[in-house]
Amino acid sequence: MADNSQLAEWLEAVGRGDEQAFQHLYRATSAHLYSLLLRMLRNEERAQDALQDTFVKVWKKSHTYSSDRGSPLTWLLSVARYRALDMLRRQRPETGMPEDPDVEALLLVDENSPGPQDENVTEEALAAVRTCLGTLQADQRRSVILAYYEGLTHQELAARLGAPLGTVKSWVRRGLMRLRECLVETR
Repeated sequence: MADNSQLAEWLEAVGRGDEQAFQHLYRATSAHLYSLLLRMLRNEERAQDALQDTFVKVWKKSHTYSSDRGSPLTWLLSVARYRALDMLRRQRPETGMPEDPDVEALLLVDENSPGPQDENVTEEALAAVRTCLGTLQADQRRSVILAYYEGLTHQELAARLGAPLGTVKSWVRRGLMRLRECLVETR
């Protein structure tokens, strides 16, 4: 995968309508984005549709990317993630989350690695996330995982976890804050 400066350069060029930069961006990131979408949607056809929708949105909205708010790959992953969440919300009956207490280990395994060149970066990122998830309190960890991977709203989390809405909101907010702090520390 290209480095952050190259990705940022391509995103900027895509914002100006540069089709060649769009092709480069697609080739450099589509496997990584597809892997995330496949893990979230658990269906190849839906993941392919979501990937296409993601890149349509990237084409239309790349001018909104700002490097001071995160890396280009983080922005692209967010676009893909929100697209997958939209799809999950529309088709909720088809999706489900295993009731496994170690669900984060299952969800963070990347069986569809884009290739050897990305494997080291992916493994380092996953290791950092695993480590940081381990620093969260159990309720925070479960709330963050359910919200992120299954796309549950705060109200749905409260119902699933049998906890008051305000408590669930606090778990998610504090969990995300702690996760962010931990990931910054591990850089």
